[in-house]
Amino acid sequence: MTGIDTNILVRFLVADDEAQTQSVYRLFKEAEAKKNVFFISLPVLLELFWVLESVYNLPRRDIMEAVTALTTIPVLKVEAEKVVRGMLEDARKTSCDLSDLLIGHVAAANSCNTVLSFDKKARRHPLFQLLR
Repeated sequence: MTGIDTNILVRFLVADDEAQTQSVYRLFKEAEAKKNVFFISLPVLLELFWVLESVYNLPRRDIMEAVTALTTIPVLKVEAEKVVRGMLEDARKTSCDLSDLLIGHVAAANSCNTVLSFDKKARRHPLFQLLR
């Protein structure tokens, strides 16, 4: 298996560079034919949230739909996919930052009762506790 970087996913989702986008499409099509799979790590997802939100100004809903779609593509394997799907489900019920939700859900999946943070916005979610 081969890992892929955030910029590969950005080209695939945003298609803002024609040549690179076509390279990604070819890569995925060849992988599908050869039954190869590419790995998407949790740090790549965190960076993807940031890039799509901060650089491309995509609405939260569009980002959630895009990441949900990535989890259904046969040539892509998302690290801790069950945790990511749970985080996406939770994101539909709350306004917490997607990155914070992923951090919280990964911690919970690793037997943490809470995540300590100075982030006052994150602490509104039950997975977080404000450190004073």
